Amino acid sequence: MIHPNMSTSVHMKGATLITPSDPTPTHILHLSALDSQLFLRFTVEYLLAYKPSRGLDKPTTTARLKAALARALVPYYPLAGRVRTRSDGSGLEVVCRAQGAVFIEATSECTSSEFDDQRAPSYCNQWRKLLSLQVDDVLSGAPPLVVQLTWLSDGAATLGVGFSHCMCDGIGSGEFLNSFAELASGTKRGVNELKPAPIWARHLMDPSPLGIPCLNSASHPEFKKVPDTCGFLSRFTQERLTPTSVTFDRKCLNELKKSATHTGRLSESLSCTSFEVLSAHIWRSWAKSINLPSKQVVKLLFSINIRNRVKPSLPSGYYGNAFVLGCAEICVKDLIEKGLGHATELVKRAKERVDDGYVREVVDSVSSARACPDSVGVLILSQWSRLGLDRVDFGMGRPVQVGPVCSDRYCILSPVYDQRDAVKVNLAVPTSAVHQYVHLLKNNYS
Repeated sequence: MIHPNMSTSVHMKGATLITPSDPTPTHILHLSALDSQLFLRFTVEYLLAYKPSRGLDKPTTTARLKAALARALVPYYPLAGRVRTRSDGSGLEVVCRAQGAVFIEATSECTSSEFDDQRAPSYCNQWRKLLSLQVDDVLSGAPPLVVQLTWLSDGAATLGVGFSHCMCDGIGSGEFLNSFAELASGTKRGVNELKPAPIWARHLMDPSPLGIPCLNSASHPEFKKVPDTCGFLSRFTQERLTPTSVTFDRKCLNELKKSATHTGRLSESLSCTSFEVLSAHIWRSWAKSINLPSKQVVKLLFSINIRNRVKPSLPSGYYGNAFVLGCAEICVKDLIEKGLGHATELVKRAKERVDDGYVREVVDSVSSARACPDSVGVLILSQWSRLGLDRVDFGMGRPVQVGPVCSDRYCILSPVYDQRDAVKVNLAVPTSAVHQYVHLLKNNYS
């Protein structure tokens, strides 16, 4: 059953400011250079959908989640603070005074059938009111964490969660949500049992005091501007975007790997991961379907976890932004004509470039020169399927769907319920390109 007017059928019952259940430090914490990047000053919004549970008492469950959130905010107390710019303008900081996170209660006439894992939303903002407090400016004194529990008419529920990206990355937010859920479900009785224990330590991602290296645009193409030969950005502002959702199971991913091996220099000894080949396939399908000029340079940007790439490794429980952007770059003509194998090699090489030295160059450059990724010709891809979001169980079972609150031109790879090796590709594309994009994604594996 489809509810095209879902946005009007969500009713707010109330919003509460949830403060830490125990006293927490009152002080100011500096965010790192990676945290303070200009392009991270927005809110990441997750939507988790849960099936109806027999005998589940809604008021009791709601109270349990509120209490668990208050307890989780003790070790994660910066999430109850407020973000602002440092007085010298050098970056961001968090004022920690236990100001609190927002918890919203809501109901909806919709049912769990709305969240069929094989179907995209009807339009980009269809689920907007499932996280009704939309924080556009994270530096305006707004809470860095917003949680909304919405009860559906058949006893199912959704949990919308908004995190200020400058506070934590995907891995960090996934760890917080699992800790929050373990406290709510009773799996963990005390915050001292939480694993991993959260660690601030943002100074580990501060710039070097020894000087600022000059960024090599060949080594860091993510920051290099490319000519716009086609009014690229206007395609995504002047034409309506339509959400798409396509699932790749293990069989499909293995077929992609075989095709990449046959169309490039990849071999059994130089194998590719599912992420590398799938992201290359999405990139090619997207570029071809939106009909970009053959000479337009396009980039695929994707996050690379650096926790174990820097030396020494970041400590377990570090929940700040610990990623840099991998960048594969090529002109449209070569991306399409040289085949899936070549595109997969580009993604693989972009990952292999990232080591401790590469990360330190990025840290220094975003701190000093405010280096920021360009938007022309860019497809941004984010891998939510490895964040542990599919394990977040508040006592209502595991979520049957995990994805973004709103669809956008950023591609999200999300987990698929009860299919461990499957991935769902979520991407909004210009409406005129939808049918070709979906066709290419489902059929063109060469």
